[in-house]
Amino acid sequence: MSRLRAHALGISIDGFGAGLNQSLDHPLGVGGMALHEWVFATRMFHQMFGRDGGSTGVDNDFAERGFANIGAWILGRNMFGPLRGPWPDDAWKGWWGENPPYHVPVFVLTHHPRASIEMAGGTTFHFVTDGIEAALNLARDAAGGKDVRVGGGVATIRAYLRARLIDEMHLAVSSVVLGVGEALFTGLDLVSLGYRCTEHVATPAATHVILTRADAAGRAIPSKP
Repeated sequence: MSRLRAHALGISIDGFGAGLNQSLDHPLGVGGMALHEWVFATRMFHQMFGRDGGSTGVDNDFAERGFANIGAWILGRNMFGPLRGPWPDDAWKGWWGENPPYHVPVFVLTHHPRASIEMAGGTTFHFVTDGIEAALNLARDAAGGKDVRVGGGVATIRAYLRARLIDEMHLAVSSVVLGVGEALFTGLDLVSLGYRCTEHVATPAATHVILTRADAAGRAIPSKP
């Protein structure tokens, strides 16, 4: 069965995965953009926007790993956009413009139905109102044997962790103190949920940590496709 993976989850030293008050001006909440400074200079990030150049090395390696063998994505509604409540119209189609970087089916968790949106480059947004397990089943079917990546936001990651559905999670811990924001691990006992650290590498930009969920026999699920 394909695995559910989370990658490039920026987290502050004090444990926040996003700032408060998400808006058009602050897509990751106030102060949240600083949690992702490590990726902005990488070659992978440059390529996402059709630019040349960008740094190689450890930070870029971890960024690229997040796209390897991914056949579908899951996003929380906050990760899709800042709108709340019933969809006012069909104008909002995500943060990334007409050609989002996913290039595979994307399943967006929401309480409010909406027709699927087909975008350029192979991305189609589907809106799921039946919860996290229904979204995962749909994503696995669409992935065709490849892995599924859950992209956030924080509440979505917490829900999948609490249900022990994430097999592998990559955190990028930045030397940033937010003070307030959306806490990633508060109230979650990762040890009891079966997670352990299987890899960690520090760079000047971030400390990269891989958490892997152990299977029923206590063996770690492989961290690479």
